[in-house]
Amino acid sequence: MGAQPNLEKLVQDHQAVHSLIRAYQVRGHHIAKLDPLEISCVDFDDTPCTVGFQNVGVYGLAESDLDKVFRLPTTTFIGGSESSLPLREIIRRLEMAYCQHIGVEFMFINDLEQCQWIREKFETPGIMQFSLEEKKTLLARMIRSTRFEEFLQRKWSSEKRFGLEGCESLIPALKTIIDMSSLSGVESVIMGMPHRGRLNVLANVIRKELDQIFCQFDSKLEAADEGSGDVKYHLGMYHKRMNRVSDREISMSLMANPSHLEAVDPVVQGKTKAEQFYSGDTEGKRVMSILLHGDAAFAGQGIVYETFHLSDLPSYTTHGTIHVVVNNQIGFTTDPRMARSSPYPTDVARVVNAPIFHVNADDPEAVIYVCKVASEWRNTFHKDVVVDLVCYRRNGHNEMDEPMFTQPLMYKQIKKQKGVLQKFAEKVIAEGVVTTQAYEEEVVRYDKICEDAYNRSKDEKILHIKHWLDSPWPDFFNLDGQPKTMHSPPTGISEEELKHIGNIASSVPVEDFTIHGGLSRILKGRANMVDQRVCDWALGEYMAFGSLLKEGIHIRLSGQDVERGTFSHRHHVLHDQNVDKRICIPMNYVSPDQAPYTVCNSSLSEYGVLGFELGFAMASPNALVLWEAQFGDFNNTAQCIIDQFISSGQAKWVRQNGIVLLLPHGMEGMGPEHSSARPERFLQMCNDDPDVFPKITENFAVHQLYDCNWIVVNCSTPANYFHVLRRQILQPFRKPLIVFTPKSLLRHPEAKSSFDDMLPATIFKRLIPEEGPAAASPEKVKRIVFCSGKIYYELTRERKNRGMDDTVAVIRIEQLSPFPFDLVKAETDRYSNADLVWCQEEHKNQGYHDYVKPRICTTTNHTRPVWYAGRDPAAAPATGNKKTHLTELQRLVDAAFDLDAFSGKI
Repeated sequence: MGAQPNLEKLVQDHQAVHSLIRAYQVRGHHIAKLDPLEISCVDFDDTPCTVGFQNVGVYGLAESDLDKVFRLPTTTFIGGSESSLPLREIIRRLEMAYCQHIGVEFMFINDLEQCQWIREKFETPGIMQFSLEEKKTLLARMIRSTRFEEFLQRKWSSEKRFGLEGCESLIPALKTIIDMSSLSGVESVIMGMPHRGRLNVLANVIRKELDQIFCQFDSKLEAADEGSGDVKYHLGMYHKRMNRVSDREISMSLMANPSHLEAVDPVVQGKTKAEQFYSGDTEGKRVMSILLHGDAAFAGQGIVYETFHLSDLPSYTTHGTIHVVVNNQIGFTTDPRMARSSPYPTDVARVVNAPIFHVNADDPEAVIYVCKVASEWRNTFHKDVVVDLVCYRRNGHNEMDEPMFTQPLMYKQIKKQKGVLQKFAEKVIAEGVVTTQAYEEEVVRYDKICEDAYNRSKDEKILHIKHWLDSPWPDFFNLDGQPKTMHSPPTGISEEELKHIGNIASSVPVEDFTIHGGLSRILKGRANMVDQRVCDWALGEYMAFGSLLKEGIHIRLSGQDVERGTFSHRHHVLHDQNVDKRICIPMNYVSPDQAPYTVCNSSLSEYGVLGFELGFAMASPNALVLWEAQFGDFNNTAQCIIDQFISSGQAKWVRQNGIVLLLPHGMEGMGPEHSSARPERFLQMCNDDPDVFPKITENFAVHQLYDCNWIVVNCSTPANYFHVLRRQILQPFRKPLIVFTPKSLLRHPEAKSSFDDMLPATIFKRLIPEEGPAAASPEKVKRIVFCSGKIYYELTRERKNRGMDDTVAVIRIEQLSPFPFDLVKAETDRYSNADLVWCQEEHKNQGYHDYVKPRICTTTNHTRPVWYAGRDPAAAPATGNKKTHLTELQRLVDAAFDLDAFSGKI
């Protein structure tokens, strides 16, 4: 009996071995040698990682079992062609796979196929072999990366450049990702990155001419007159070239970005999505994005999470992004211990089941290997993946900074640390890959390339920002980047077209489709409006969209709940009441050869989604891209995109953008939130001069639009909204458009427009003059009330009730910026006996008052005071009390019509 093996013990031992193997797969990365400085402060709550020879007892195995042979489970590839191995060899191979210079985090992924795929890539014996040729290429790339930084350090030792010293292997890493992607059919790569290492990436990955980079350091370089420009380590670039490894053409663009870390992430994704859309690349096989991150920002900036959360949404996915983290293990002066609560900076990526490959950046071969695997992963599964390059920062935060103040021990170690190129060169020379002489010759050769470019760079006298465009628009401008014309055509359309689009808007173009009963009433109401030749707000928008689609202009409307519309007014996506997920988008049935209409509810994110739409709008001028805030004040959580990209983008990066922001705005007595879209903020950032009355020339309105940084409008009629959307595409250049859209006016019986206001000769009205009795005899008018938006309807109702239709003119300024100086002058001249009042429902320190008042004063040459009728200054945008709201409203309307209210007041 004793000769019989103890079956139970055998089973237990095999289970123990399986547990041990799994422990390595799950937690091997805890003890991998990831930190080149060997001082890593990745903190796993002091829990020891129970793997290794000394810990077999934890699993119920004894030291005497080390030479026993065990059958391997199907969940490991360490056996290669063998199905069983001695325990000692099992542990050795697991240590090789998971505990050397690569740490793999992937066991949280809940897809068995994906886990098996990763295991095979890291466990298979001998899988990390490199050919002689690959090692030579890697050495050449390390030389370029390292010597580029050393050259800059020699020539401009006192200039900030946010160098890559300490993570030079980033350059071969990126080049490997691009080579591998090109081999698998990728034709276009869109990149976003922070400042560290950017000049090196421009030089050695995108291959921007070195003299163009070096001349940026010349303090005598004069700026061309195209915008205010930006610092050299924020500029973007676009370049198309042959990839040497794949022998295929590849386009690369590095997006321009501000100093706001990670803000460029969603912008890159939006531009990638647009390029995929325009090229019909529905699976992301030809266009892809690479995002670079710093460790502290990756963990600290919420936009990273917002961007990850777009990665698998139908209208936002780019089918997998490769994220590369330059993990300096420090953020400016902040230790990781103070910078994040999680062990790794990359833990945010686990939320979308992205595998994370940690790698010691001082081992270039390991770096290259994980980059190959990351590229293959993206190409195979079309999901996000993260490469965490664990490195160090040889200098301070910038080259002028002293890191010893705050990290003395770390920087003592860094001072002793041999450079990665030196270490790698010694290794390959010892292996006989190259001779010392060949290595030194290669270094001299690249140094000469830099020196020659430096000499050429001295000839550059003018900085042309347009050399740094990240997304050119071929054929849209003249060769010198100017618009082809300065004429903006009329924006109206034919009666026949209005009727046709109106009929589409009030129908269900799919058979056997059951819509909601309430929606039937809405569609019937639309049909009645078409018969009566009028439009409400929703139908006016339909007319604009439908007509542009018919002309081949792609439209993308995105935001929270835009498909139906927050206020249940739009209904662009109809849902079958009996069949789950069956939808119909009537707008896609306007015309057989129309452009596609994309309308998509977004995730509950503003910063991320607005950034994404901005990127989408960058890719082509021939699309109307709109982002609608659920309520106008939601723009404040996207403020970074608005301030850093939309308002100032053209000045910084000579890049025009036609994105449209739809911001529901208006005081409805509903409390401080969701009342104000904060017009004052947008107007404060307008670049027109309040104190200069412009020279009125031919095409003045178009020239004004061309010179401004963005257009701000508050339309009071559906027709004007229709025209401003069409003008956005028909004008010969692109500017961002900020529209304060209504809430109560969506259903206001008076806020309707006749088809007559939308016919072929009609255009957008920057100002709508008085059209009632007061206009007939201007000399009798005692007061002009200027206003904007929905307050107009409250003013005209009150005027009628008071019987003052012939003594008070109410004039609507529909385009606030650029300010319609010419039209305001015509009105103030016409009513020469009238006093002037600006009336708004917003508080005095908010809304339009501070913007409008000085401009009206400039228009009248300061000969007539401009009185204010509106709410008093306040800290909050609106009261939360309905009664107070109505009292305030009555008070401001009374002030607007009390002709004696301002006498004697200056």
